[in-house]
Amino acid sequence: MDRGGVPTIAELMALLATKAAEVEALAAERDSLARRILKLEEELALARLHRFAPRSEKHLDRVFNEAEQSSLEDDTDDGHDDVDEPVAADLPDTGLPEARKPEGKKRGRKALPADLPRQRVEYDLADDQKVCPCCSERMHRMGEVVTEQLHIEVKATVLQNARAKYACRNCDRTGIATPIVIAPMPAQPLPGSIATASTLAFALVHKYVDGTPLYRLAQTFERAGVPVSRGALGRWVIASSERHLHRIFDAMKLRLRSQDVIHGDETTVQVLKEEGKAPTSTSYMWAYRSSEDSEQPIVLFDYQPGRGQEHPQAFLGDYRGILMSDGYTAWRTLKGATHLGCMAHARRRFADALKARKKQGGPPAQALKFFDQLYRIERQARDEIPDERETQASYMRRFRQKHSVPVLDVLKAWLDDIAPKVVPDTKLGDAVSYTLNQWEYLTRYVEDGRMPIDNNLLERDIRVFATGRKSWLFCDTVDGARASAVTYSLMLTCRACGVEPLAWLRHVLTELPQRPHDADIDDLLPFNFERQA
Repeated sequence: MDRGGVPTIAELMALLATKAAEVEALAAERDSLARRILKLEEELALARLHRFAPRSEKHLDRVFNEAEQSSLEDDTDDGHDDVDEPVAADLPDTGLPEARKPEGKKRGRKALPADLPRQRVEYDLADDQKVCPCCSERMHRMGEVVTEQLHIEVKATVLQNARAKYACRNCDRTGIATPIVIAPMPAQPLPGSIATASTLAFALVHKYVDGTPLYRLAQTFERAGVPVSRGALGRWVIASSERHLHRIFDAMKLRLRSQDVIHGDETTVQVLKEEGKAPTSTSYMWAYRSSEDSEQPIVLFDYQPGRGQEHPQAFLGDYRGILMSDGYTAWRTLKGATHLGCMAHARRRFADALKARKKQGGPPAQALKFFDQLYRIERQARDEIPDERETQASYMRRFRQKHSVPVLDVLKAWLDDIAPKVVPDTKLGDAVSYTLNQWEYLTRYVEDGRMPIDNNLLERDIRVFATGRKSWLFCDTVDGARASAVTYSLMLTCRACGVEPLAWLRHVLTELPQRPHDADIDDLLPFNFERQA
C-alpha cells in the first residue's frame, strides 16, 4: 500500500487470488453438500419404500414411454441428478421368439384331495316328513346330495408301553436266585423322555417350518392339556439334532461336495450365550445349496461365530466345481472353484436406484430393460425342451450364446459409456460400479449351460430362516444355534425334494435309533424317501 493508503497492484492481485480460492472452496463445499443431500434423499426414499411399499422387485408399474419421459424430465429438471444426461441404448434383436402367455388360473374352489380319508355322515328325513306335501302319498328315496367339508382334529394321546415280565417258578421253588426277563421295546429317540418320534417331529416342524417360537409352542401343548415347559422343548430340539439328525446332515454334506454346482450365501443370527462374544454381537448362518436341476437337492446351513473366509473353506474343502455367490470376497478365496456372480444382485442395485429417483425412468430404467431381457431369455431357455440328441445343459449354452451374449455386449458398452457421467456415491453410481467390477463373474454363466444366472434359488431358502428369525429373534446358546442349523437344513432339503417334513421326520426319528452309527442311512435321506413313498 502506498503513502496515500491506496493498495498496490500486487496487493490487489493477492487479494483477488485469495477471494478466488475462497469462492472455489465454497463451490467445492456446495457441490459436496449437494451430493450429500442427494445421497441422503435417496436413502430416505428407499427407507420409506422399505417400510411402507411392497417389496417385490417387479417394476411393471414403472414402465415408461421414452418420449413422454424425456419431455417430463425437461419440464421438471431441477439441476440435481445422478448423471449428467440420459444415455439410451436399444436392445439388440437376436431373433428371440415371443414368450408364451401363461394359462390363466381356473377360478372357483379347488376340490379336496382324493387321498384324504372320507368319513360319511348321513342325514335323513324323519318318517313323518316322508309324506308328499301335495298328495299325502308315501315318497320314495331317489338319490342323495353329497357335499364335502374339511374336518381337522388335533388331539394328544398317551402311549402305554406295557413290557411283559417273565420269571422262573422252578428257581422260585428251589431257592436259587430267580432271573427276571423283560420284553424289550424298540430304541427310543430320547431314552427316558416322554416324547415319541411323532411328538418330536411335531415340535420340530412347528418351530422350523412354521416359524413358531418355543414359548408359543409350549402354549400350544398346554391348550391340548399337556403342560410342557419351554426348557423341555429346547432340550428336545437340541437332543434330536445331536443324537440323530446330525447323521443325516453329515451324509448330505458329503454328497453336496460332490455336486457340479453349489450356491453359497450367508445371513445373520444372534446368539446370547457365546463365549468371548457380547449378547448383542452378530453371528452367521452360512448357507449352501445344490443346483436347481440336481437329482439330489440339498440345502445346508452351517452356524459360525463370524464371517471370515475360513468358514466356507473348512465347509467346502478343496471343492473344484461351480460356486455361485454374491460379491463377498470370502467366497472367492476358494481357489479350486469356478466362481459365478449373482445377476440379481446387480439388477437389485439398479432397482434401488430407480426407486430412489424423484423422476422415474432415466438410466436405472434403461438398465432394468437389459436385465429383464436377460431373464426373459433364461425363462424361455428353461421352457424349451431340447431334442433327444442334445442335453439340457448343451441347449442352454447354445441358447445363451445366441441371445444373451449380444444383450450383454450392448449392456457392457452402455455401462462403459455412462460410468464417467455418473455422480459417485449415489445409488446409480453404486449400481454401475458394482456391475462393472463384477462383470467377469456376472457373465461367466453363458459359457456353461449348467451355470445359474443368479443366487435367487438359495435366497428363497434363506428367506424361510429369516421369516422364522422374526418370530424367535435369537438363539440362547451355541448348541441351540447349531441344532437350528441342522434342523433348518433338513426341513429346507425336504422342501426342495417335495417331501412332507412331518412324515419324513417321524420316519427318520423312528428308524435312526435302531441303526448303529456306522450303518448305511442312504435310504433315510430326503431325496430317497420321496422315491420310497
